[in-house]
Amino acid sequence: MALNGVPGLSGPHWRRVMAALANRDARTAYAQIVLGEEVLSGVKEQRRTRAIAVLLEAGLAEWTGSKGLEASDAVFRELLTQQPKRQPKTGVDRFLRLGRIDRYPASPADRRELLGWIVAQAIQPGENLSERQVNERLLNYTDDVVLLRRYLVDFGLLERTASGSSYRRPAGESTS
Repeated sequence: MALNGVPGLSGPHWRRVMAALANRDARTAYAQIVLGEEVLSGVKEQRRTRAIAVLLEAGLAEWTGSKGLEASDAVFRELLTQQPKRQPKTGVDRFLRLGRIDRYPASPADRRELLGWIVAQAIQPGENLSERQVNERLLNYTDDVVLLRRYLVDFGLLERTASGSSYRRPAGESTS
């Protein structure tokens, strides 16, 4: 069944609700309905009728027998039920938020996967970098670059010279 011209929806559609609320007359009429005031008194009947029609089409208002127009109690609840469920995150995305480390995995295999992904994004194989350069690149993934750099070295994904003056990603190292 198509409601409000949108196939497959059985309740109000968010675009229709937003369009109604973007219309000044309809928004004013809706506020007056919610407050129990007279709707758009003092405006031409044609504008009043059109504003009420917009609210009715959007599901924001409904006619009741005795009280006249009332704001719908269910419209926003119905809109929220139409939202798709979030898909569970997979892979390294489980440990990232907005592309940055949200938490380190407890599992060594998962931690290696996350670290491998980061080093593959940040450093080319065989590339020699100063500690400062490494820190600047790792700052894209965490504020605690010292911990991340240490994990990369401990997992063999980043090699450090004995002096600690430079780092490089091993040329033959697979990150997956």
